[in-house]
Amino acid sequence: MASEADRRTGPPAERVEELARRIELAARTRRRFLLGVAGSPGGGKTTLAAALVAALNARHEGSAVALPMDGFHLANATLERLGLRDRKGAIDTFDGWGFVALLDRVRRETDHTVYAPAFERDVDEGVAGAIAIEPTARVVIVEGNYLLIDREPWLGVRDRMDEVWFCATPPAERESRLVARHTRHGRTPEAAAAWARDVDGANAVLIEGSRVRADLVVSGITGESLGPPTG
Repeated sequence: MASEADRRTGPPAERVEELARRIELAARTRRRFLLGVAGSPGGGKTTLAAALVAALNARHEGSAVALPMDGFHLANATLERLGLRDRKGAIDTFDGWGFVALLDRVRRETDHTVYAPAFERDVDEGVAGAIAIEPTARVVIVEGNYLLIDREPWLGVRDRMDEVWFCATPPAERESRLVARHTRHGRTPEAAAAWARDVDGANAVLIEGSRVRADLVVSGITGESLGPPTG
C-alpha cells in the first residue's frame, strides 16, 4: 500500500483527472476494464493507481478498485526455504501463475465479489482476501513491477489487460524514494541504500526494458502523458 509520504509526492490532481477521463472513455463499452500500471520499484505506480481509483470513484462510487501484484509475494518462510529471502522483490519471488489465474477470475467473474491478496509492508507478508473486487467495479487498475515482462508466466499478464501503462521516473528519484521507504520500514540508512541499489536496482534493469510493450508512458512525478513508448 502507498504510504502517506508517497501520496504527498503523487501527480497533481489535474493530471490525474485527465488520465481518469481517458480511462472512462476506453472503458465505456466494457463490462469490466483491466488497466495495468507497470513500472520499476519507487517509480510511483502504486501512488498513481490509488489516485486514479480515487478519481474514478469520486465520479461513480464503487466503480474502480486497485489490485496490486504485491499480494503475490511468496511467503517469507517459502523464500527462506528456496534461498531467495535476500532477493525478495525479484521476479522469481512472486507466484506469477497464481497472479495470472486471478486475472482470469477478475475478468470472468463479474456477478459476485472476487477476493484478492494484499501485501502489508508492516509485517512484510501477503494477506489473503484483503481486497474485495465487487461486481460494481467496472475498472480494475492492476499495478506491479512485472506486468510487461515477455516470459512465462508473465507474458500472460499483458494478454489479459485492455491497456498497460508504464510509470516512468528518473533513476535518482526512484532510488531516493526507495531509501526513504526502506528506512521507514526498519532498515538502517546504509542497509536501505544497499537494498535500493543492489536488489531494487537489479530488478529495475529488467523492468525498464519492458516499457516498450506498454500502450502509454506516464510520468511518475507529474502524471503527464509521455506518449507511446519508444525503442
